[in-house]
Parts: sequence; structure tokens; C-alpha cells
Amino acid sequence: MKEELKYIGQKIVENDLELAKKVVFQKDSILMKQIELSKLPIAERIKYRAILIRYFGEALYGNLDEIREKVICWGREAAQIAIRDNISLSSTLRGIYLYRTVIWDAFTEELNKREFAPITMLDVSKIIDPLLDLVCEIIGEEFEKHNQKLMEVAYTALEELSVPVVPIVKGIVVLPIVGAVDTHRAKLIMDISLHESVRLGVSYLILDVSGVPIIDTMVANQLFQVVKALQLTGVEVIITGIRPEIAQTVVKLGIHFGEIKTRATMMQALNELGITKS
Repeated sequence: MKEELKYIGQKIVENDLELAKKVVFQKDSILMKQIELSKLPIAERIKYRAILIRYFGEALYGNLDEIREKVICWGREAAQIAIRDNISLSSTLRGIYLYRTVIWDAFTEELNKREFAPITMLDVSKIIDPLLDLVCEIIGEEFEKHNQKLMEVAYTALEELSVPVVPIVKGIVVLPIVGAVDTHRAKLIMDISLHESVRLGVSYLILDVSGVPIIDTMVANQLFQVVKALQLTGVEVIITGIRPEIAQTVVKLGIHFGEIKTRATMMQALNELGITKS
């Protein structure tokens, strides 16, 4: 039985390039279109397909653990190529399954020529099918990692947009906060306000909290930390927009704003800084 597997494996390896040319996607118009627009020349793409086919052949008589590692590396590289060429995950996986058809056609031809025992087909399947599944698994994982990175980038950009530092005139900016403030967002507010204050040469920063639904002890403490950090850099902070109901809650909680300057509205703070409607 081992001799039969070795013979089939060697035949696959010897004809890897010819078999790779048979991995075609005419029936998948979407995948064909994506491949035509890809950056990898078709000749190079065929050579790359031949490498995987060769691994399948070597698996029938070589060290299977070593072949698995090679297949994993191939799957990762294939995923990166597909991602770079904007080929979707579904199209990529459909393409991988075509390798199974090509391998089985070659195997069936040899089976008929050599009159191998029927059980040989099962033995080949037990070796090659898990490798094909492994390739698909690795490609799926790489696409998932890529999508996760894209989501993280998008989320970071969205977070930064949620902390807009708006220049009014030279040296004066407004930072309106809308929505709940937790520890993570408070850190983001601090980082962006400090960075932008230095970049813009800010002297006064109006921190408007009229869009914050709840100011409890935790939120107040977070705002204090932001104000203190800005004051250490020479920026004077004015907090505006503390609504009456929130002011009552603040008093009941025993939260003291101390020496921090507060004003009822942003307009009032701007007027005090000499900015009025013309």
C-alpha cells in the first residue's frame, strides 16, 4: 500500500506544474474577474498553485508533520495575496476546492492505469483532504485577522471623531463632549486634548459637557484628571454646560469642582474671553 501511495505522490510531484494549469476558474466569473485584476501575473500564479499541489504529492510518501507546516505557510501567503488583490474570502475558498478536483482527476487516471486496490483511494483521501481543510482554515483565520485590524482602525478613527477639538480663534478651542464618559473615553479625551493643545498653541480650552447624560463621582473624577493635566501644560480650562438637574446631583454626591472655572453655557464662556457675535 505504501508503494502505491508513493507512486501516486511522485506522479503528482512530477506533474505539479501541468496540474496547476488545470486549476482554472471559468465557471466562477466573479473569481475570474478578480484574478484578472490582480497584481500577480498568471505565470507566477500557476507556479504558486504548483507549490501546493507538490505538497499534496509529497504528503503521500514524506513526513506529514513537515508537510503540514509547509501547507500552513502556503495558506497564510495565499491569504495575504488574496487580501492584497481584493479577492473575497468566499471566492478564495471556492478556488481552493478546485485543487481537490484536479488531484482526484489525476489520481483516478493513475488508478485506472495501474489497477490499484480500491482502498488506495480511501488512503489518499485520508491524507489529502485534511490538508485541503487545513489550507481553508488558515486562509479563514488570516482573513479574520485582517478584518479585525480594519475594524480596530475604523473604531479608533470613530473614537477620535467623538473627541473633536474645535479652534475658535488663535489660542482658544472648544472641546464638546457628547455621550457617556467611561475610563477608556476619558483617557482618549485627555490624550487628544493634550496633543491638540500643544499642536495648536492653546491658552484657553472650553470643555462643554452639555451632551454628557450623567455626571457622577466617576465621571467628575475623570474630568478633574483631564483639567489638571491641561493646567500643568499652561492651558486654562472652563467647563460649560452643567445642566441644573446634573448640578443638583453633583451637590447631593458631594462633588466639589473647587478652583475649576465653570460657566452655564459655552456662549457665556466665549463672551468672557472676548468673543462675541459681530
